[in-house]
Amino acid sequence: MDDLTSSDLKTILQSKRANLYYLEYCRVLVNGGRVEFVTEEGRRSLYWNIPIANTTSVLLGTGTSITQAAMRELAKAGVLVGFCGGGGTPLFSANEVDIEVAWFSPQSEYRPTEYLQAWVGFWFDDELRLIAAKAFQIARLNRIRAHWINNRLLSESGFSIQPETLDPILDSAKDGVFEAADNIALLTEEARLTKKLFKMASQAVDYGSFVRAKRGGSVDPANRFLDHGNYLAYGLGATATWVLGLPHGLAVLHGKTRRGGLVFDAADLVKDAVILPQAFVSAMRGDEEQEFRQACIEALSRSESLDFMIDTLKDVAVTTKADKS
Repeated sequence: MDDLTSSDLKTILQSKRANLYYLEYCRVLVNGGRVEFVTEEGRRSLYWNIPIANTTSVLLGTGTSITQAAMRELAKAGVLVGFCGGGGTPLFSANEVDIEVAWFSPQSEYRPTEYLQAWVGFWFDDELRLIAAKAFQIARLNRIRAHWINNRLLSESGFSIQPETLDPILDSAKDGVFEAADNIALLTEEARLTKKLFKMASQAVDYGSFVRAKRGGSVDPANRFLDHGNYLAYGLGATATWVLGLPHGLAVLHGKTRRGGLVFDAADLVKDAVILPQAFVSAMRGDEEQEFRQACIEALSRSESLDFMIDTLKDVAVTTKADKS
């Protein structure tokens, strides 16, 4: 059987890949034709394979380095790479520090432009862009209900939400989305709902009082886990936009002046649905960051969050112009 080259690995759709890696205190290199990360244990060097064919993105944390050869192979396989601080936050790039979403994207001069053309077809129209933003918010609300209600794994972890408690809040939020006259009103409604969800989640697990702190501004475990988990969602958001060839600056909700705004839009589709409840569950359980991270990755994979992001972006791209009529 002929060997596969790294460029052949892109035939595996990103939406079907299972892995999202966060690495720290290691070197990433090519060894024997495989991309591996190397850790030191005493006088020994331990080599661990990275299955790049089944990987969406790699976050490189504290104490990491990567070789040019490894970057070449990762790019050929369509894997996004981001440099970040300890625990996955904040996310850096090589030459821009403290930009929240800045990724090294695999490059190709022959990527399809179907969805980019559809996206720019509505993006410069303020009214159409608002319609697209509302579509994102409705998809987000539906996703929250689908993941929070009758979720066996969450219920077994002590996070149980009844439909009669959640539905009125989501219905009210939907009304607010439909009535929003502009992006400011839409962002206000988003913030109002998220605050209610924080309160509901903290009560569901008996967490006690909770106040959302700015990134890095709290030692509270739920706040730390929310920061950490959100960056995993940003990794999937960056992957989803790259898959469809949509520039990160063409946001519909988070502002036209933020170069990573569309990644925020995509990540918001799953942050409250998947990351938020897991943050409170892990905080109450006393999880370490690695345990929390693994739980988030499993939940994102099990709920097919990347598929959902890609499908939502595609749907918004091809239907928004028609919606105006």
